[in-house]
Amino acid sequence: KTVCPCSSLPLFSDAMPAPTQLFFPLIRNCELSRIYGTACYCHHKHLCCSPPYIPQSRPRYTPHPAYATFYRPKESWWQYTQGRKYASTPQKFYLTPPQVNSILKANEYSFKVPEFDGKNVSSVLGFDSNQLPANAPIEDRRSAATCLQTRGMLLGVFDGHAGCACSQAVSERLFYYIAVSLLPHETLLEIENAVEISERLFYYIAVSLLPHETLLEIENAVESGRALLPILQWHKHPNDYFSKEASKLYFNSLRTYWQELIDLNTGESTDIDVKEALINAFKRLDNDISLEAQVGDPNSFLNYLVLRVAFSGATACVAHVDGVDLHVANTGDSRAMLGVQEEDGSWSAVTLSNDHNAQNEREVERLKLEHPKNEAKSVVKQDRLLGLLMPFRAFGDVKFKWSIDLQKRVIESGPDQLNDNEYTKFIPPNYYTPPYLTAEPEVTYHRLRPQDKFLVLATDGLWETMHRQDVVRIVGEYLTGMHHQQPIAVGGYKVTLGQMHGLLTERRAKMSSVFEDQNAATHLIRHAVGNNEFGAVDHERLSKMLSLPEELARMYRDDITIIVVQFNSHVVGAYQNQEQ
Repeated sequence: KTVCPCSSLPLFSDAMPAPTQLFFPLIRNCELSRIYGTACYCHHKHLCCSPPYIPQSRPRYTPHPAYATFYRPKESWWQYTQGRKYASTPQKFYLTPPQVNSILKANEYSFKVPEFDGKNVSSVLGFDSNQLPANAPIEDRRSAATCLQTRGMLLGVFDGHAGCACSQAVSERLFYYIAVSLLPHETLLEIENAVEISERLFYYIAVSLLPHETLLEIENAVESGRALLPILQWHKHPNDYFSKEASKLYFNSLRTYWQELIDLNTGESTDIDVKEALINAFKRLDNDISLEAQVGDPNSFLNYLVLRVAFSGATACVAHVDGVDLHVANTGDSRAMLGVQEEDGSWSAVTLSNDHNAQNEREVERLKLEHPKNEAKSVVKQDRLLGLLMPFRAFGDVKFKWSIDLQKRVIESGPDQLNDNEYTKFIPPNYYTPPYLTAEPEVTYHRLRPQDKFLVLATDGLWETMHRQDVVRIVGEYLTGMHHQQPIAVGGYKVTLGQMHGLLTERRAKMSSVFEDQNAATHLIRHAVGNNEFGAVDHERLSKMLSLPEELARMYRDDITIIVVQFNSHVVGAYQNQEQ
């Protein structure tokens, strides 16, 4: 690997303070990239080499010519740099710590489970979440909600590819139930919290978990025009938006789903199998995404929207926590990691999900068994599905699910924007026996114990930059304020006595400033982006990474979305004692 002799990153080897009055308005309005796109540049060619300890992020799709027009900017970085005239004197911006914090904290959100009579009876104390974009716009999404008609809490992260349309559709709020404008004022006050806006995937899961009687009550309410019972209480960041235009379409699909659940109920058993409910919800939502795109919509905007959702894709990692019962449903390569505190105070990581990609031998074998033997060498090629797609399970991505005839028919009858797009008309190579892709999740069950302190849900942007054990240790030390000191590892580097003194001084400073972040997910992102080769946050490095223009940011990392769920050990222990 080539290393820049004068910089730890290919840009901004020197520092120039930027006035605060310039940066803060830009940070609030997400305009930083526009400034950097014109004011920051590479002064010497050798500064464009790879960074020494951050691997370049791999795109989820191979840069096939037809795909490149859909996924990548029209200008390559080389064209980008050659198309601009540069001054002879380097001009490099250097973010101050407050400016760095403003960027890191822009999307953070925290929720604490309310107490009743001074006691928290939930196994979940609360959660912290945050996002850091690399793509513009960000393709990741996140969601969290408390189940109101059933017990428990739902949390999830969604990683989009080929745009954000599919991840948005999977995670966004559904719509309002039934217009309540004609209801009396007293009734409106009573149901103010009853007519909820809900997100698609979580609502599908919630419906799957509802008893037969509740489903009948909801269906009767819709038929008679009455207000519906609230099913979910959402916990969302103010910037998490939703699409009002598609709400009616989404509601009709959901209603058809619960009508079928009512018809299929035999009345023999009232117990709900959570694992089965999660699997059915994932598969049915993906089926609806596909069906909506095939049927189309008279509204040109909606017609193009449902097609964009279907032709893009998204992975999902969802956790359902009910008392001591923890279920994780995963489709794709996001991960769920449990943080366990050992008796000596150290931290260990327990993986609760499996990546669905070429590194998972069972996934590769599953794919080969689902297709003829003569496709064994082509179904997974260069560690990608059909040589193109990195995750082997995902929502949407109908290019890997529909027959060629169906794809052509939908494209030909679709809007001009779709018909003129090279990506949509491109057929993957060796495409003989679709579908090659599924949204069916792999569900893992774990019974919580008092030593299980937290759960980390994160998209692959985090796991590409940090080892799972480091993730758990950093979060554990942040939540407890206790640092389990390990000998400083230098990883083969030659370190002088002065450098070692600096590392020890840095460790001491780190212990005193651990609470600089008020959000565990933010603290984790700070380490993921700013850690140096010794595992300590380097402010200059962090500043450089956050200063990269849009054309470069995705080359060095992916979008990062994190939810850290903190468990209530006292409640979990009480459950355990009741059973003994």
